[in-house]
Amino acid sequence: MTLELLGRVHKELSITGHAFYETILALSELVNRKVQIIRLHWQASTLLQRIDDVTARVGQQLVTQVSDRLQSRLQPDSIVGAVDAVLADALAQVQDLKRSLVHVDARIREFKLEAIHEDLLSLQRDLTVRSAGIERLTVMRGAAAAGQLLRALPLFPSTHVAMVLRGPILLAPTSDVVFRPGDIVIIVGPQAELDQLAHWFTGQRPDTPSHTRSA
Repeated sequence: MTLELLGRVHKELSITGHAFYETILALSELVNRKVQIIRLHWQASTLLQRIDDVTARVGQQLVTQVSDRLQSRLQPDSIVGAVDAVLADALAQVQDLKRSLVHVDARIREFKLEAIHEDLLSLQRDLTVRSAGIERLTVMRGAAAAGQLLRALPLFPSTHVAMVLRGPILLAPTSDVVFRPGDIVIIVGPQAELDQLAHWFTGQRPDTPSHTRSA
């Protein structure tokens, strides 16, 4: 009996230790990602400042060239050649800095997408534990929701419209929003209620798998 008890304690401690290790690892990855994002933002800010410095320097050089032209009798061709050289050099520098800025911006978006993905997974787990979910429903032409106000939506007490996406526009879910075919509606609530509500947007029967659950 004692050996069995010790075995159980050892197993529980092993599981707890493993969970603690996984938690620490997840926190470390989160902190590291935040640090990387901050560092990349600093790099982007530095690149933008360098672009501003280049344009300011070009402006000063052009003013100097014009001033020298007015105060002397230099040949026009020599002035034009000098201005062209200044502009060409500045353009090359700015293009190089912009390429670096695009690369940094892509890295920032990548890190942010990873963070958003983890947040969505955590949200989905929290909802699943409570028999709830988050649904992404598209308003179909001919469905009951098409042309109807949001206030006409037969919502259940625990079901809420989180947002309405219309093309590039994010609409606040106010009661006077009119649903249009093609609108994407994000709804949060108990899964059973979401399943019953889906047909209002899709025009299909509730038992038809017509909507897409978010990951």
